[in-house]
Amino acid sequence: MAGDGTGGGSQVVLVTGGYDHTIKLWQAHSGVCLRTMQHPDSQVNGLEISPNGQMVAACGYQHIRMYDLASANPDPVITFEGITKNVSRVGFQKNGSWMYTGGEDCTARIWDPRAPPQTRCQKIFQVQAPVNAVMLHPDQSQIMVGDQSGIIHMWDLKTDQNDQLVPEAEASIQDIAIDPAGKMMAAVNNKGNCYVWALGGQAHPVPRKHIAAHHKYALRCKFSRDSTMLVTTSGDCSAKVWRTSDWTPMRELRHETQRWVWDAAFSIDSRFLFTGSSDSYARLWDVERGTLEREYCGHQKAITALAFKDQAV
Repeated sequence: MAGDGTGGGSQVVLVTGGYDHTIKLWQAHSGVCLRTMQHPDSQVNGLEISPNGQMVAACGYQHIRMYDLASANPDPVITFEGITKNVSRVGFQKNGSWMYTGGEDCTARIWDPRAPPQTRCQKIFQVQAPVNAVMLHPDQSQIMVGDQSGIIHMWDLKTDQNDQLVPEAEASIQDIAIDPAGKMMAAVNNKGNCYVWALGGQAHPVPRKHIAAHHKYALRCKFSRDSTMLVTTSGDCSAKVWRTSDWTPMRELRHETQRWVWDAAFSIDSRFLFTGSSDSYARLWDVERGTLEREYCGHQKAITALAFKDQAV
């Protein structure tokens, strides 16, 4: 984003989705809603903008749908089907050549958007509990799969083998984050706890920190682009920012109407943070000052997912 936090240029894209069955595209620096796209099947559980910035993938009940951000078409241009339950997360390989998802059908899946509809699902990784979180390692070699039984499965994409982590017994993994450098992994659970591991040359992640981040349900965790911060969001109506140097709290972001904070995303310069909340607002915060810079108003119900892209494409 621009130095004043306003951002500029057509490549600055904020996308939000939620319980009102719509996906909205915003001009990040003005708060103006540019377009509304329809997502009639269900609420939006997760959003991810493609690496080239041209498409957004939305996951919901039994479908993943891709929308063209550059056109005025409000309808999806590609649909991925063959799933029986909610799809909880979606992400892209770094070049956009394939997509990965996780869902309540107890699977993580790899999809090829270029394949014919009946063969788009290329690989399925089966676990024993509904999947809430999937995160691709920056080196593109493995996908971390977090399930409701409390297991993080480390799915090796080359060998199809997997290893497991259990940070806390019988505490549902709600989200997983890996920092851009591939050195740290964090996970949050339904008890409000956050666990951090060191990643690197060692075969197995090394436990580094346990943070009692929230006093109720944690929902999301994400690292800043410069790896110096981790944000956690929660049903306790807050987003909290933690310093990764010593895991001390840096900032607690609250608003009197905010309610559950479902999702968050840092700007590329790590100075600003977007959040989406049950009160139907998305918000832009100055992380250093802790100030609310802008509100995005237009959804009729809870915002449960957001995605932001501000690098040149």
